[in-house]
Amino acid sequence: MERLPEFLIWYAVFLFQLACHEGAHALAAYWGGDDTAYRGGQVSLNPWPHIQREPFGTVLFPLLTFFMSGWMMGWASTPYDPRWAAVHPRRQAAMSAAGPAANLVLAAISFGIIRALLAAGYFVAPERSSFSHMVEPSAAGAASFGFAVGLLLSVSLNLNVLLGLFNLLPIPPLDGAGIVQGIAPASIGEGMQRLAVNPAFRIMGLLIAWQVFTPIARWALSAVLSILHPELTYN
Repeated sequence: MERLPEFLIWYAVFLFQLACHEGAHALAAYWGGDDTAYRGGQVSLNPWPHIQREPFGTVLFPLLTFFMSGWMMGWASTPYDPRWAAVHPRRQAAMSAAGPAANLVLAAISFGIIRALLAAGYFVAPERSSFSHMVEPSAAGAASFGFAVGLLLSVSLNLNVLLGLFNLLPIPPLDGAGIVQGIAPASIGEGMQRLAVNPAFRIMGLLIAWQVFTPIARWALSAVLSILHPELTYN
């Protein structure tokens, strides 16, 4: 119960970024001529259609990972017509790129708000930083509200950076593989598609991607922190 307020902020950020990510996929597909996700109600920032489609990845798994590890993981998916993708591979690539792009835009917005509040003196750099604690309220700010806002913005910035970069890895079933599938020669694209629909390789691909991404994640979070507080050095 002591962590419930923190969980609620994490989960609100998680659901919002997930809805933006999947909604961007659905909107790009709709603009490209595939209304599969549109008919499912997923061209929306409402997270409910995504929760209905993937309740384990959007509710149970985030709950478990937060209370077991202190941070939140999960997933959702956007349906599309594979026949449409085969006929319009460039449009499929655009659809695949739209989700990570949405995450990186949200990260940029969060970064801009944090920098503005730092410049205004509402936030200051913390003595010790973490994934969810990249700023803290100054003496002039209301402590409890300021910590909540700082937590929300820190999580939004870091979570969107990581999810945007992670999904760009060209490993099935991640979005980066869909981008490659759409712009690469047909033989490569067909191979990517076969791997992406193979349940065993989907699990293997995620495990490989996580191993590949771990050093990238450390570098990305360190880079974000150094850009946010260039005058300080954190371990």
